Amino acid sequence: MSHHAEPRPTESRFWTPGVMVMVCFMLAGGVALMARFIGGLGYATNLTDAYPWGLWIGIDVATGVALAAGGFSTAALAHIFGGHRYEAVTRPALLTAALGYTFVAIGIFVDIGRPWAIWKPMFFHNYTSVLFEVAMCVMTYLTVLWLEFVPIAAERWGEKIRLLGFLGRISTKVMSVLIVLGVVLSFMHQSGLGGLMLIAPTKLHPLWYTPLLPLLFLLSAISVGYPMVIFETGVATKSLKLESEMDILGPLSRFTILLLGIYMAVKLGDMFYRGTHVYLLDGTMQSNAFLLEVGLGVILPWLLILSPKTRRSRTRLFTAGALIVGGIVLNRVNVFLIGFTPPLADRPYFPSFAEVLVTAGFVATIMFLYRVAVTYLPVLSARSKEVSV
Repeated sequence: MSHHAEPRPTESRFWTPGVMVMVCFMLAGGVALMARFIGGLGYATNLTDAYPWGLWIGIDVATGVALAAGGFSTAALAHIFGGHRYEAVTRPALLTAALGYTFVAIGIFVDIGRPWAIWKPMFFHNYTSVLFEVAMCVMTYLTVLWLEFVPIAAERWGEKIRLLGFLGRISTKVMSVLIVLGVVLSFMHQSGLGGLMLIAPTKLHPLWYTPLLPLLFLLSAISVGYPMVIFETGVATKSLKLESEMDILGPLSRFTILLLGIYMAVKLGDMFYRGTHVYLLDGTMQSNAFLLEVGLGVILPWLLILSPKTRRSRTRLFTAGALIVGGIVLNRVNVFLIGFTPPLADRPYFPSFAEVLVTAGFVATIMFLYRVAVTYLPVLSARSKEVSV
């Protein structure tokens, strides 16, 4: 029996101990942000000329963009390819993507040395720069995501706020155009982020440096889209005490067999074709990180999802989804941090305490705002569990 109804605000208590923990991390991250903007990057971070980007780009930007792929992949499945049975998880996926991309933009604002100049790419175009393409695509896609979310807010407050109701009706009429535009933009900047590292063949470890980096970044983002939906839905239904959505998540996971399989085949095939498998067992931090990324983040969850038993079990499916999400996170960390070893650096990079606090604060803020949205807006469709007397 399906546990789905019309999307509606949740009935769960908002101020829980978990929410209070989020607020504490948000406050700590806010203090670290003040230190960054008052003292500068040199005061708050361990970034140097040899390591111009660190935790904020590796996690807050590159990883955030990849994990927000559930928005475009789920919307495409439900509205372009006719998978209407998956519409129940489309709204939370769009919310996660919109919040994720918002904080990607904030992360870039925090990371660049002169944040007051962040508007310049809109007027000073450098058509030979991959960063310019990424900046414009992310900026446009962020706008598209919030336009896709406007009808959801209009359902709740459209009658009271006339402008919101008007925007909601307009967005609904052009929704198919917005979804197609979102998919195209996502394909462009997901691959563009991989293209950033093509100019660093002497700095990026051979296990990750390849001319196929843009393709691998795109394939990994596509393959993590549905596992991210499985992961976030599992966390939301557990924390908000909602009924399981296995009637949707089980069939959704079957797409991952193909998508993750393609990514795995291209990644391993490229490694053996280039002969970089010789580095796998040399015992360095880079080789161990690669084995962890591919072994636990790609091969193991792919084998798990192959099993119908996994696709029917809430716990096993959540575990497989979490492993895939963790594998993509580790991939972005490996490419931008662990595998990035400039030969002329006088010391290795390790993030400062302030960098860690800012990242933790960002993650906590995304979770807090997600909780606010599902509490007051019709986002989730799963029913609350019946409390036995």
